[in-house]
Parts: sequence; C-alpha cells; structure tokens
Amino acid sequence: MKIVCVGRNYVEHAKELGNEVPDEPVIFMKPKTALLQPAASFYYPAFTNELHYECELVLRICKNGHYIQERHASSYYNAITVGIDFTARDVQDICKKKGLPWEKAKAFDGSAAVGNFIDITPDLDKKNIRFSFTKNGERVQQGHSGDMIFSFDSIIAHVSKYFSLNIGDLIFTGTPSGVGECVVGDVLEAFLEEDSLLKLEVK
Repeated sequence: MKIVCVGRNYVEHAKELGNEVPDEPVIFMKPKTALLQPAASFYYPAFTNELHYECELVLRICKNGHYIQERHASSYYNAITVGIDFTARDVQDICKKKGLPWEKAKAFDGSAAVGNFIDITPDLDKKNIRFSFTKNGERVQQGHSGDMIFSFDSIIAHVSKYFSLNIGDLIFTGTPSGVGECVVGDVLEAFLEEDSLLKLEVK
C-alpha cells in the first residue's frame, strides 16, 4: 500500500503558510512505513524541534485503477476517516529554501496517523462532511469537505493519471487552516462530525 497526500487543498491553509493557491492538486507521497500502526505509540522525532500536526480527511481505496475518470471516481473508495499528517516544519522549511525535496519532513516513520474508518454509504453527503481536531481538549482545527479546492473525486482522477491506485491505498485530502506545533505530552484527538475516531499522545 501507499499513502498519497494532497497539499494546499484549503485556501486559508495555503495562505497561512504563505503559499500560492494551486490550480491543480499538489501531490506528495509517504511510504507504508509512515503509517502509524493502531497499537503503536507516536514518539517525537529526534531530528526536529518544530513538529506540526495537520488534521485531514482520509479516503481508503477499494478498487485498483489507473486513468480514472472523475465521473467514475466515487466507486474507487469506500471508507473515510480522519488522520494526522505530522510535519517536521523546521526540516521542511530548510529543504524548501534550498529547493530540495522535503520527504524527510513529511514521510518519516509514523508520520501518518489514521483513525477508525467509517463506511461511505449512499446517504453520506461527501460535500458536507465536518471534521475537527483538538490539542489537550482545545479545538485548534475545524474543516468542512465543501471548502476543499479539489473534491474527493477530482483528487482520485488527478492522482490516477500518474500513479495506479491499489486496494488499501490511503488518500490524505489536505488540511484546513489552524495547523500548529505539538510537543511531548500533548494529547491529540480527531473527530468526524461528533465522533472521535483518532486519539494519541505525543511521547
């Protein structure tokens, strides 16, 4: 399996980091070793002094596909959850200033935490999904799928032009504004609507 991530998919998040609003999805990837296993603890990486959380809606691919048309894209994912794209922001900033790739800031071991998946049913309005994120019980991020620049289906269609999608792949669909730093001892919790699907402590 692989983890495909979308950057700058919310206007306000792009602005808060001083980035341009993209005219097509910004794609980067994480290896399967980035996936934080359900029973595993998350440890603050030794190579960063500025670890950030980014809460996102995450899709699970259920069918193999390549060059998927947007009108057929909804049949290629069947479950959704919330996840955290952990980012070593100081490492990323150094890499960006040097014009270098920044996978080591985004794709390190354990950098992709995902919650319990919920099946996508016909009555789920995919353009009206609310999610939120708390740090130590205080809400620091909240998002709405209707605010995404690129919809779920357009993301699937775009990604599949370049990479075959396989059963079990995960798609991180981008984070809203409100990203910020976390430190050892912080308790992070992510919600889909009112349901808590992911909770962990930074150790």
